[in-house]
Amino acid sequence: MSRPARESKRRPSADETIRFTVSLPASLLAELDRRLVDRGYASRSELVRDLIREKMIEDRWAEGRRRVHGVLTICYDHHQRELADRLIEIQHAEHTHVLCATHGHLDHHNCLETIVLCGRPAEIESIALRIAGLKGVQFARLTRAGALPGE
Repeated sequence: MSRPARESKRRPSADETIRFTVSLPASLLAELDRRLVDRGYASRSELVRDLIREKMIEDRWAEGRRRVHGVLTICYDHHQRELADRLIEIQHAEHTHVLCATHGHLDHHNCLETIVLCGRPAEIESIALRIAGLKGVQFARLTRAGALPGE
């Protein structure tokens, strides 16, 4: 007698979609659905994929060893004495970490700037803190980002 043919256990490709089942308490599912509506997602799958990606980026930053990217958004009073010079000085001193910057004028006194940074998490956070601590910087927020495996 011959053996029945075994099903092949091939590995799915990186962009192949795999369906799986997740069991959740009703209260957690209700929270997921609330977020789905609040954030304008078309499906639970899209929201869950984004939540997983966010966690992976958070873990990569916490790990601290690999290069990551971040965007520092700042608002500042451009009339503050020597502030513009200090901002430029910090960015030029860290030129290997500053990929680019965009500058916009909010009104006569206030500017909005975004600075795209690359490096190890501690390096990026250090630059962000140095800029955020300058006199005249009214708002600073670092958005943590990073490339994910397979993307």
